Amino acid sequence: MKRPENAKRAALRKCGALNPSPEAVVDPLFQESDFFDAEDLVQVKYEMLRRVRADHTTVSQTARAFGFSRPSFYQSQAAFKAHGLTGLVPRKRGPRQGHKVTPAVVAYLTEVLERDGPTDSLALAGLLRQQFGLSVHRRTIERALARKKKPQ
Repeated sequence: MKRPENAKRAALRKCGALNPSPEAVVDPLFQESDFFDAEDLVQVKYEMLRRVRADHTTVSQTARAFGFSRPSFYQSQAAFKAHGLTGLVPRKRGPRQGHKVTPAVVAYLTEVLERDGPTDSLALAGLLRQQFGLSVHRRTIERALARKKKPQ
């Protein structure tokens, strides 16, 4: 069932803290109170960690009541110990930036374009495969070259 979007849900979604499985949170605290929101992933994780520490409940039981697995509990616990509350905010997955198209690769592409004139990005991708053994999408090449053209 699709839940209606409100300002809080939109904000949680935007920062990646919207719990994808709020229905899995069966802890009475979240069932009986308007303050505790099963859709707020950070709040759910924090309360799960607090419950084990303050109430001395078992990790297995508590994780299940809050809709998590034991490994997820321990990952949350480690993130909280290392970074505090911000450690419970989900991080985006994958590379944080272009990791294949290094400055050396951009310099090579720039040199090819200056030498050979306008060349399509698909042909440039083929040259990168030959020269560096890199498999790079044509749009990645286009973005890298566009970033180089922008004044810093």
